[in-house]
Amino acid sequence: MNQRHGDEAAALEGSLRGKVIGANERAGNLRAAFVPQFSHTVDQALRDAPAPPSRMHTEQIKLPAKHAVGRDGREGIDEADQVARIGSIRRSCDERGMVRFETDSGNPHGIKVMMCPDRTDQAREFGRIVGIHLPHTNHSEKMTKSRNLYLYLAVFTSGMTSLAVEMGASRLLGSVFGTSNLVWANVIGLMLLYLTVGYFVGGRWADRSPYPQTLYRILLWGAFLSGLIPLIARPLLHGAANAVINIDAGVVLGSFASVLVLFALPVTLLGMVSPFAIRIAMTDVSDAGRTSGRIYAISTIGSIIGTFLPVLVLIPELGTIRTFLVFAAILFVIGLIGLWREQGARALIYLWMPAAVVVIALIVLNGTPLRSPLAGATLLFEDETPYNYVQVQEDGAGNRYLFLNEGEGVHSQWNKDVYEYHRTWDFFLAAPYFNAPPYTPSDVQSLAIVGLAAGTIARQYTHVYGDIPIDGIEIDPGIVEAGNAYFEMGTMPNLSVYVEDGRYMLNKLDKQYTVVGIDAYRPPYIPWHLTTIQFFEEVRDHLTSDGAVVINVGRTSTDRRLIDALTATLLQVFPSVHAMDVPQSFNTILVATVQPTSDSNLAANLAALPADATPMLRDTLALGVQTLVPAEASSLVFTDDRAPVESLVDSLVLNFLLSDDLDQLRPES
Repeated sequence: MNQRHGDEAAALEGSLRGKVIGANERAGNLRAAFVPQFSHTVDQALRDAPAPPSRMHTEQIKLPAKHAVGRDGREGIDEADQVARIGSIRRSCDERGMVRFETDSGNPHGIKVMMCPDRTDQAREFGRIVGIHLPHTNHSEKMTKSRNLYLYLAVFTSGMTSLAVEMGASRLLGSVFGTSNLVWANVIGLMLLYLTVGYFVGGRWADRSPYPQTLYRILLWGAFLSGLIPLIARPLLHGAANAVINIDAGVVLGSFASVLVLFALPVTLLGMVSPFAIRIAMTDVSDAGRTSGRIYAISTIGSIIGTFLPVLVLIPELGTIRTFLVFAAILFVIGLIGLWREQGARALIYLWMPAAVVVIALIVLNGTPLRSPLAGATLLFEDETPYNYVQVQEDGAGNRYLFLNEGEGVHSQWNKDVYEYHRTWDFFLAAPYFNAPPYTPSDVQSLAIVGLAAGTIARQYTHVYGDIPIDGIEIDPGIVEAGNAYFEMGTMPNLSVYVEDGRYMLNKLDKQYTVVGIDAYRPPYIPWHLTTIQFFEEVRDHLTSDGAVVINVGRTSTDRRLIDALTATLLQVFPSVHAMDVPQSFNTILVATVQPTSDSNLAANLAALPADATPMLRDTLALGVQTLVPAEASSLVFTDDRAPVESLVDSLVLNFLLSDDLDQLRPES
């Protein structure tokens, strides 16, 4: 009898091994991952099997309805029953497990088949390979659906946070380094590099540890490090801001690189989320495309929200640092709840992370402004707008200055009793006097300004020419707010302010002007669409028959390529272009006239000024005559189709940093 039982066991082992090997050949890579484990389990069962029953009650064995049924759809005999006869096969239903086979304690000749809730589809696939049909269970289906829904929420939040961090990076850097294409290229390029590393590492890690709790730990660390970014970056940016004022190029570039490196680890962690989620959610290779497509779609929707929400709502309302903290907090909560669902109270160990962020925030955010005021000046206003980091400072003489972003240039100036500053704005008064003499102040009837800032040019025109109608266009509402509050811009009844893009708004205004002033160029931040032939044709259509357009353009002492290219572009639309170099600056004022004109007209009109002309106008025209330089045109012309302004300006800035011009800007010790 024992010999017969031994023969039956050997035959059963051979039968199961043959079925497993055949299934391995048919199943491919996915099934191959499951079969060896089952074979090992059979080996263990054969070694540990008790003596077979004295009689084979094959015809009488029945499985309860909740247990597995055979391939032919009947309850009863199949390979699973044979496994039950030779002993108990136990397989732990842990995170890696799919199926647990064990004998039914109430029926020693039956087999109970149980499935892990998060591996039901894989379990059924395995059962199909070895010839066992595993029934669907509502409980396991519900648990799988619930887990996947939360997984999708985690993917959505991660996608939202990754783009919010990228948009926040541009604002964080823009407060010191500006928002030129060069800055944007560095931000976008490095973020893509960090995400690429995250995709690669995350995919490999997910294959080695395909557990939801691993994913949620990654979310927690990503949230924690994202919250630390602006706090650690702030002292670096503070040092960089002071270095910009002191023209220390080495410190500026070093700080720029250091801040970008801060994003490496958190963005890489966020990049791991999508491949991890795909690995966890995928339970059947036949649904691989659908699963990955769904996860990438959800992540992209989150990224869309993460693009617009910070820029349009949170940064203007809360500021850049608090925006980082808001998104980090949201991601942390999602990760913590997810880990709680998997591990219970053990997840609370990660609560040290927000506590650490709070402590560091209290130390860093102590009320110190990002950029210290100039020596002897007082900071009146500081704000982050949708476009700029804005500061208003006042010196001991009562002069107020508008600084933007890196603070290298003064964008508006105001003094209660002073109108003449001997800066670029004064030269805008001279623009119409290149017309044929005699040209008098009474001939100036209206003005449009693209790049209004805080209204210095409008205030000077009102002082010299009276209450002529002035239309000022400024894209940044925060600058307009500062102008009204600290530069008395709102007290000029003749000034109409439009918060809009300059070119778009100018085309909406159905008016003609004596002068159109363009003060929107700030190297390295020059809006290319305000430099083209097509734009200047639109400007010409808004000028009177004796009108003039005046532009403030940057340069260095040795590099005038931008001026020459704009001169060439203007000459495609206007018959004459004139140039004046502003003393003690790196600015040139270009004036183009609707009528053919000459440089000598400026001196002639100065001589013909009426006796009641303001002293400021006389001084400005006299200074203009002294600073006239030849307007030379290059072969480069800007068009809407091709306007390589950014590459030209980037080269100009690089030459400036490498030249002796830096020494001219350094404050005296």
